Amino acid sequence: MLIAAHRLKGLALLAAGLVCAASAASAHPHVWVTAKAQLVYEDGRLVGVRDTWSFDPEYTAFITQGLDANKDGTLSPEELAGLAKENTANLAEFGYFTKLKVGGKEQAFADPKEPAAHMEDRALVMTFLLPLKTPVQQGRGVAALEVYDPTYFVAFSFAEGAEAATLAGAPQGCAATVTRPKTEQPKTAEAGTPGMTEAFFEALTTASTYGVQFASRVLVACP
Repeated sequence: MLIAAHRLKGLALLAAGLVCAASAASAHPHVWVTAKAQLVYEDGRLVGVRDTWSFDPEYTAFITQGLDANKDGTLSPEELAGLAKENTANLAEFGYFTKLKVGGKEQAFADPKEPAAHMEDRALVMTFLLPLKTPVQQGRGVAALEVYDPTYFVAFSFAEGAEAATLAGAPQGCAATVTRPKTEQPKTAEAGTPGMTEAFFEALTTASTYGVQFASRVLVACP
């Protein structure tokens, strides 16, 4: 069973119903995601980004309700396939929360491919490939990748360790590093704190820059 269309409208894609569940005393964020990213190369050109997102247990429990079709108490990749496909498609209006620049020039993505999902313990893990509309020869320019929600409804943080950022098919000598934000992500923003009320966050749009202060950045340099 897929998530109903009204649950996928706007940012409800990632947190429908959780707004109502959140207490009046708390504001954003409502959903926590641990991210991994793989930059994909072919014939020396950067051709896409593979996002892998692991959702917090509370959101996972909400979004997977009713998806255990065979009632065996586990959720298989097959049972989650429809959810992955529909949710990935609905991320388009948010730019897939993924920004990529090469040599300082922002890159545009084509429609996502290979959406999939599986469970790891109590976490829903969703993956998808974002092909570049135009593959780019990186050369000695730096590729800079950020994954974040401008409105901070969803808090993204990159995983720890070498798997946080990887390269596939990259030219020899290319290396990826992750730089962490200097601003620590709050677990919750208390209503009444100046500038941090729910009304403040509701006024933010996908064009806002609030969420970028919490964004980690993947930097890829090639010799």
